Amino acid sequence: MAQAPTSTTIRHEYEERFAGSLAVHGRSRAVIPGGITHDGRHLKPFPVYVTRAQGAHKWDVDGHELIDYAVGHGSLLLGHNDPDVAAAVRAQLELGTHYGAGHEGEVLWAEQIRKLIPSADLVKFTSSGTEATLLAMRLARAATGRTTIVKFEGHFHGWNDYAVKGEKPPFDRTPNPGVPEEVLGTVDVLPANDPAAVEARLAQGDVAGVIIEPSGGSWAMIPLLDGFLARVRELTAAHGVALIFDEVITGFRWSPGGAQARFGITPDLTTLAKIVAGGLPGGAVVGGTEVMQYLAFKDEPGWNATKKVRHPGTFNANPLSSAAGVTCLRKIADATVQEHGDALAARIRAGLNAALERRAVPGFAYGESSVFHILLGADCANRTAGDLRVPEGVDAATLKGAGGSLAGPLQIGMLLEGVDLFNSGGMLCVAHTEEDVDHTVAAFDRVLARMQDEGLFDTAVAEQARR
Repeated sequence: MAQAPTSTTIRHEYEERFAGSLAVHGRSRAVIPGGITHDGRHLKPFPVYVTRAQGAHKWDVDGHELIDYAVGHGSLLLGHNDPDVAAAVRAQLELGTHYGAGHEGEVLWAEQIRKLIPSADLVKFTSSGTEATLLAMRLARAATGRTTIVKFEGHFHGWNDYAVKGEKPPFDRTPNPGVPEEVLGTVDVLPANDPAAVEARLAQGDVAGVIIEPSGGSWAMIPLLDGFLARVRELTAAHGVALIFDEVITGFRWSPGGAQARFGITPDLTTLAKIVAGGLPGGAVVGGTEVMQYLAFKDEPGWNATKKVRHPGTFNANPLSSAAGVTCLRKIADATVQEHGDALAARIRAGLNAALERRAVPGFAYGESSVFHILLGADCANRTAGDLRVPEGVDAATLKGAGGSLAGPLQIGMLLEGVDLFNSGGMLCVAHTEEDVDHTVAAFDRVLARMQDEGLFDTAVAEQARR
């Protein structure tokens, strides 16, 4: 992870030093649309291809060692190849990968979730976070007999048809190819941090559920102001509306009991994924018995045909995911796991902001819990204020824009320095160290200098002025 030379552009050096990834990407484009299997891995001129990972590091096809802040898109709170999780999966492999039947592992998994998540009276497993949010919305509609789902600008709830509206700016008119207008018409998107708008919308009487990331949109990229989440809880309860916390990212990361335990606010339904399965595919919807009963078969006349919410799923509570999930959740029940990530994230946010200040570069780093975001090209009023969690004077669309044309050069510049960021930000895990963080901050400072030398900040300002 040596310092890169500055005699060539960031992009040109990246193309030369990551030639192996370029070659694999060429093959990938011939068989996979666009050459990527997750939209979040889109990177110009091409993404990195990884061969192995351990702890908080991974190695690509060219042999570069990278400090990993993507950590399985947030699923690896324990880091890559945690020995206990790996041992549990190996043991289960010897017993079978899919029974086509119930098994004790799924019961143990559900019991462990219920111990940790305050809203979890009952647990229903899915195979992903997207499936979990889809099921939660369906449950809210079944339980209330209403149709409309309310969500907030910039909040990400997966890629199901009901979740995509209003996720990217411009929030009020982003095209959603392939999604019928009739479906989009059942979802209303509101600005976050405006309790009056929420109250007025719920008063219309047709809202089945309100879904929200309790961290703020896109894992604290668009922070919530103090008091807003509690007010939404009050309003949904008053209007008989199901409150859904999307804790796919925050679940078990913000605290062993998720954001709801950290903030002391309990929703009606919670969606989980990522960490819940220990880094393997998996998700869950949890909630109180009153609403979760709609998933159960009953002997009541007509119930199963007219009231029960249908939910099959071949890989729900797969034995491998169950084994990994149980083991992971038992370990992360120790709050020192979250405290470690929180402390390192605060250290990295402070270091990044200090580098921006030193270089006089417009931008800021912010976030909460064990995550950090970097937005270049925009300033906020309180960049130098301690641990920046809520950027003042910056609107949601700008925050969600994640730096525009500057994000790509930053990301590939950091790869040249041995650091893999996720969408110009990242998440910490228990395997990260202070040395990893300090290397990252120093690397960031060097990349800023290169971007200044190339005039990238001047170009971005000019592009902004033309819009």
